[in-house]
Amino acid sequence: MGISPIVRRQSRVAVQRMMRTVRTSFIALTAWAIAGSFAGWAWAQTTGDESELERLRAKAEDAIASDDPEGAAMNMGRAALMAKLLAKTHHEDVSAVRLFQGAETLFRSQEHGYRAMALFRRAGGQLPASSGVCGSLSLAHSNVQQSVSALGRDENAPGPLSAKAVQLREAATDWVTVIDSMIADYQCR
Repeated sequence: MGISPIVRRQSRVAVQRMMRTVRTSFIALTAWAIAGSFAGWAWAQTTGDESELERLRAKAEDAIASDDPEGAAMNMGRAALMAKLLAKTHHEDVSAVRLFQGAETLFRSQEHGYRAMALFRRAGGQLPASSGVCGSLSLAHSNVQQSVSALGRDENAPGPLSAKAVQLREAATDWVTVIDSMIADYQCR
């Protein structure tokens, strides 16, 4: 028995809808990042590990824009590791630790989301998605909720940390919407 042409068409339509959602979110996040740069702050303007973190995040965004979810997942995983290192490096500053822990969980969520996209594609794009894809999306959802929670606690952080926290909080909130739409598109519920 084969899969009917109607099911295949529905699968393709769902994948195309999900990719449009991801691309739209990517464009919105890119515009937001550019606006943040012109507002006077960008992680790339800092030195050392923070600039490496920004480079890895940007590399992941370039990969997803080029329709390479595997490359995006790999670079977001590296960015998460760098955020974890920065949290350990700034252990004396509670606000900085919380900020980088929130960034780490956001980046892990994005890594799992991109990995789910890659797994779905590798499995042939058939709906409903496999348990591996749905499991990755579940991890992504859990991590982004942790990120929103961690970044929401730092309302009164001093100066540049406050701006970073606001930007990461907005990115995490946007990512919640992306993950929820991916879960629905992949029929994981």
